[in-house]
Amino acid sequence: MLKIVVLLKQTFDTEEKIIVTPEGVDDRDAKFVINPYDEYALEEAIRQRELLGGQVIVVTCGPERSQEALRTALAIGADEAIRLDGSSLPDDSYSIASALAAVIEPLKPDLVLAGLFAVDSGSGSAALQVAERLGLPHASAVVKAAILSAAELDALPAAGTPLQAAGQRAERYALVERDVEGDTETVSIPLPALITAQQGLNEPRYPSLPGIMKAKRKPFRTVKASELFGGAGSAPLDSAAPRTVRTQLLPPPPRAAGKRIAGGPAEQAAALVELLRTEAKLL
Repeated sequence: MLKIVVLLKQTFDTEEKIIVTPEGVDDRDAKFVINPYDEYALEEAIRQRELLGGQVIVVTCGPERSQEALRTALAIGADEAIRLDGSSLPDDSYSIASALAAVIEPLKPDLVLAGLFAVDSGSGSAALQVAERLGLPHASAVVKAAILSAAELDALPAAGTPLQAAGQRAERYALVERDVEGDTETVSIPLPALITAQQGLNEPRYPSLPGIMKAKRKPFRTVKASELFGGAGSAPLDSAAPRTVRTQLLPPPPRAAGKRIAGGPAEQAAALVELLRTEAKLL
């Protein structure tokens, strides 16, 4: 039996046209979905539960509208959902990861799964910061995963080098293949551990009608960041100063109009080289 926690983020639909203003992203008319990479993490969690039994708990940090992403995850097959109300948290990954770790720690999961990165911000650090705060070994950009007992791992040839302290031995391991610069690396890490999912790990499923109906009866709770403390006598997590601050958000510059080069092949080639040298500054 495994207790698996999946970190989810609600992001813009990747097909949406995003409007950037001096005040930030205008999301009033945007469509929101589960971060695509987190869908791979959720699917893997459900598959591992189907193989080994256990429980899948989805956790997000976001505003009230992010409940929709959690409801979708419950309809797909998660057993329980937790929304961390981060409205009072500083808007940086350090603060969010600290709060998420405080939510996850009492759950004592055997495995934490998350997407490789969030498509809205391009950041992939929050999940790994959670792992560091919880003292969990972790593997990123995973394209294949299996949960094995120590005996099953020992029986496999070249199963990767277990990441563990000398003299220690875990009951179960995650044997994973990681995407590393166009190749793959096989690593075994002792549970409990954290894994981030890369595209290709699996094919995410869609919520079914029975799943949507069952989701309405599944446990769902909200935790406020102000309720989370780092320890006895410490200040609330939402009172911490942000470690990073975004000072400005700008859209990409408009693309310049193209140029049509006249003449024969030799003349066109010479003109193109001249443009690359004088205008594009590439030569």
